[in-house]
Amino acid sequence: MIRFEDKYFKKFNFSKKQVQKYLDSALKDLKIAEESEIAEVKFQFAYNCFIKLGIVLIACYGYKVSSRMGHHTKILEKMSKILNTKDVLIHGNEMRKTRNKELYDGGVIITNKQAAEYLVFISKIYKSSQKFLKRYFNTLL
Repeated sequence: MIRFEDKYFKKFNFSKKQVQKYLDSALKDLKIAEESEIAEVKFQFAYNCFIKLGIVLIACYGYKVSSRMGHHTKILEKMSKILNTKDVLIHGNEMRKTRNKELYDGGVIITNKQAAEYLVFISKIYKSSQKFLKRYFNTLL
């Protein structure tokens, strides 16, 4: 059983339509990442997709994420448990730290190779999330 801490998550009953809206937003970011030629744009939108997928998966458990310090880490932790893969936490934290350095430490250089590798990983996580959501949506019918 996955425990959702009150500090980071609030009980909320999402409709299938609301969950689909979140998923559509994640897919939009994934497509932007795939289509961009700029490494930083590819990276940022891949990361956005990643976090949004976590929000979608958590919504399936009836929780809404609270925006507060550390909530991205908590999203990654829960997402890792939901999808039953430590890779989410490992690569997610790498991406989160890179994003934070870019945002708060005066920037970092994100290479095309890094961005492409992260995008491949996020695409796999998107597919895993789709499988989970297919089972989830079938239980709602």
